[in-house]
Amino acid sequence: MKHYVIIGNGVAAVGCIEGIRSLDKNAKITVISEENRAVYSRPLISYYLEDKTDLERINYRSPDFYDKMGCEVLYGKKAVRLYCNLKNDIDSDLVTNNQKKVVVSDGTVLDYTSVCVATGSVPFIPNIEGLDEVKDKFCFMTLDDAEALKSAVNSKSRVLIIGAGLIGLKCAEGLHNRVASITVCDLADRVLSSVLEDDGAAIMKRHLETNGIKFMLSDTVMQFKKHTAIMKSGRQVEFDVLVLASGVRPNTGLIKDAGGEVNRGIIVNDRMQTSLADVYAAGDCTEGNDVSFGGRRVLALLPNAYMQGFTAGVNMAGGNEVYDKAIAMNSVGFFGLHAMTAGVYNGEIYEEKDESSLKRLFVKDGYLVGFIIVGRVERAGIYTSLIRERTPLSEIGFDILKKDATTAAFPSNVRRKMFEGVV
Repeated sequence: MKHYVIIGNGVAAVGCIEGIRSLDKNAKITVISEENRAVYSRPLISYYLEDKTDLERINYRSPDFYDKMGCEVLYGKKAVRLYCNLKNDIDSDLVTNNQKKVVVSDGTVLDYTSVCVATGSVPFIPNIEGLDEVKDKFCFMTLDDAEALKSAVNSKSRVLIIGAGLIGLKCAEGLHNRVASITVCDLADRVLSSVLEDDGAAIMKRHLETNGIKFMLSDTVMQFKKHTAIMKSGRQVEFDVLVLASGVRPNTGLIKDAGGEVNRGIIVNDRMQTSLADVYAAGDCTEGNDVSFGGRRVLALLPNAYMQGFTAGVNMAGGNEVYDKAIAMNSVGFFGLHAMTAGVYNGEIYEEKDESSLKRLFVKDGYLVGFIIVGRVERAGIYTSLIRERTPLSEIGFDILKKDATTAAFPSNVRRKMFEGVV
């Protein structure tokens, strides 16, 4: 009987399970889960911190998901070595040539027919003098992190967050009603520097500041002296709790150690196949094609993770699935102000801007290739669809659409096909 092994237990793993079961109802599936939890929606951990959701509602699938799918889950375990059909796989007594095995942290060795690496990303821990001496320090990547942070703070806590990106700012939002003060520092000169340009970032920063978040931008910690941070600027920040949110790195080690092709992420094709036979990868650990970018890059996004996982699962089970519509995109909100971005930021620009909102569309060679919207994000998914589907703007009423994301900009036959399922 076939045996599918999935390394990781996030959204990409769920997609992989469901992809496999869409074709193969009976083969064995084993999931290796480093966390001692069923799959949950990671973007909701800030809402859990804020008490806007709970442990039941944060679940990504129902409690009986694994039973329904016929999966065995190895909780609290980690895959430490991957062996595949390579001639140099002779460095262990566990394997011989032409055998495919996964070695687990508890010593278990799993044979597999095909394997999907869905190991996600790991937090980047900066090398700062004195960091080891800071007692109450946390990352903000997992539900366990959120629970630990929730237990560590109180109404008198002064929190210092290193990193003004998505993770750091969502953590700040989640904490703001629990603590006395929050200071966010970042070496970049603006918030959300990987997502927003100057104008959009300025709008978001002002909004965050009105909700009590303090910023130290173009500045970062050079040294810790217990509960004092010595900044690059020479300023000092007193704090009780430290959050490290200065970035993440794709978790590529298994594939790299097995001899597979790795750049910043694990290199995959449109079928989610790695350079290793019968080895697939999906989710935040991968580097695949971005149709708006016209090249490879890491796309650490929940919808992409699921679709990559589903595509991998179908192909592991003998199908022929392709996921070739991935694009960079983000949708995030802080204290009621929302921002959506997608694609790349180059080309001819159409812009609408005021003190509290921004719309910036990027057009190149007759296609919408990117957008930044802060504030009025309603129906912005239409813009995302134009980028993903590579729709020629000459075929739609773009003069209408750039002012208002409305289906009225599409010809009637296209509207029926896109929105009513009529060909």
